[in-house]
Amino acid sequence: MKAHVRAFPRALTVLVVVAVALVGPGCRRAVKPEVGGARTVEAGVPVGFGSEARGAPEVTWDFGDGSPPQPGARVSHAFPRAGSFQVRALEKDEVLASATVTVVPRPVLRAMPADAEVAVFFPQLRGNVEPLVGFFARMLGQAQTRQALEDAPLLSLVLRELRGEPRLVDPEEGVGFFSLPGFAGTVALLGVTDSEAALEAVVEELRSGGARVVGREPGGAVRLERESETPMLLFADRGYLYLVVPDAPEEEGGEEEEQASGRIEKVLAQEGGTGAAEVESIRARITGMSGPGLSEQPLLTELRPKVGAGNVHLFARAEEGDESEGIRGLWAALRVEEGKAELEGWVASDKSLFAGKSGPGSELLGKAPVGPIAALMVSMPPEEMSKLVFGAPGSERRERTLLRLKEQGFDAAGTDELLGALRGDMTLLAYFDAVAFYRNFFLGNRRPEPRGTLLFQAGLVRAEPVLGWLTGRLKERGQPYEVLKGADATRLRTRVMDQPVEVTVTADRLSVNGGEALGARPSEDLGVALRERYGGNAFEPGHLSAMVDVGRLRAELDAPKEVPGVSPQQLPVARSLVGTLMDQLPPVENVFIDFAPEEGGGRFRASAVLRERSR
Repeated sequence: MKAHVRAFPRALTVLVVVAVALVGPGCRRAVKPEVGGARTVEAGVPVGFGSEARGAPEVTWDFGDGSPPQPGARVSHAFPRAGSFQVRALEKDEVLASATVTVVPRPVLRAMPADAEVAVFFPQLRGNVEPLVGFFARMLGQAQTRQALEDAPLLSLVLRELRGEPRLVDPEEGVGFFSLPGFAGTVALLGVTDSEAALEAVVEELRSGGARVVGREPGGAVRLERESETPMLLFADRGYLYLVVPDAPEEEGGEEEEQASGRIEKVLAQEGGTGAAEVESIRARITGMSGPGLSEQPLLTELRPKVGAGNVHLFARAEEGDESEGIRGLWAALRVEEGKAELEGWVASDKSLFAGKSGPGSELLGKAPVGPIAALMVSMPPEEMSKLVFGAPGSERRERTLLRLKEQGFDAAGTDELLGALRGDMTLLAYFDAVAFYRNFFLGNRRPEPRGTLLFQAGLVRAEPVLGWLTGRLKERGQPYEVLKGADATRLRTRVMDQPVEVTVTADRLSVNGGEALGARPSEDLGVALRERYGGNAFEPGHLSAMVDVGRLRAELDAPKEVPGVSPQQLPVARSLVGTLMDQLPPVENVFIDFAPEEGGGRFRASAVLRERSR
């Protein structure tokens, strides 16, 4: 027992020596800093390295991305751009620990709050902005397109990127705009690589546009005010720059009301201002959000497979509580190629659109003259057509529409009776007559007025309301007309803009033929020809389809080699003049729109084709 007692002090001494050794310099090198393993993170999102635990070593962190080294036991760093970086914990020149961090672009949808109601965005700048800017530059002109970019919030930085100026934006990340519930305004966002420099660049752009800086915060947020005294807030968060822009107040009311409103706004501004508080609340919602943001919103996840990829996307959902028509939301993609833009979208609905019914097909398209420059076909149940045109029964829109019609001499009962007489199919075709155009230009009133033919046809279930409505309108306008009654049809003949117009009403059809005669044109199944051209069952029953063929109009204008009564020397002069006038218009060759209900919603398509470049 005594031996054990005597051994205890010696053991205690050994333990003390070991403890001293452990807390000495050698221990610091023995405990490695916590750099973590290889991982994938998003650009702009802070990442932690090291530990806050007692005894965690103080080291210098080299993040491998060109940023200054940072000392500390525990540090946070946001990688500004995508790439693969070697993070090292250093003591002097010795590497104590390291790990590979793969940085990927932060998707723009993850930078938008999950409750965003409307969002328009480029998934990423590279490969998406250039073709869209190129398309609109061809259509609207370089100067107008550049001005539109410079005027839009944050897009001035995108324009700098396209010009090759010092890079502030991240081309692998996105740019967009979104709205939030309860906020009357828009939030713009843009992925950036240098938040501080990008913020200052935007401040200067806004200043040059008339805004003034009213405050700055240590964290980098800048409060601005437009000339209308509407507050704006610019700030950075996790690799994106945000600009909160409330809607400008509407200029309504008399002078006294405006003065009173101005006094109220002044008082509110002195108390901090509800507008300023509102934009601050939007910042809190953005900086405080966690998780995937809008990218995994259930409705958006459901809609995305319905439509292909695009350069620009649009997402919108019904406001909370607004489910009267069963529309839940829509998703659309705009794709741009050289000289062509195509829009495809899907409308999601809990109810069958058009009450699950389809209007009949167009009889006019089955056999029509070739070569229209425009075509419109509507095929839908008449009650749905009434909702589309006038609003749903009992709705505010319906009441406003009927009030306007009443002011124009239409009563509600007559309007409902007229709509009830329609079968649900309407077709309009427009043709251009170049010979008649040049003849009028030289031998008529010498003005470049359109000349051609309009054909209109609508299916009827009752003829009397339509005939009564037509004659009533002609009488109210004091328009001279002739009535020709036959066994199966009633014809009304008159003139509009010095052009003959004949309206034919039968038991099941209303037909209108206005303008020049089309007897010289051969007929074809125009519906088949249009479907072959535009695809997707366009111009079929149940569709709303339209097209405008400007290329056909140009060809018609260039076609005549001679015009009766016009000298061969005059025609080239007129053609040159008309060509100059046409060149002042956007170089659009063709425009097409189509919508059709499907199971669970409806699909819409649209396209615009530009004229080929002159060689």
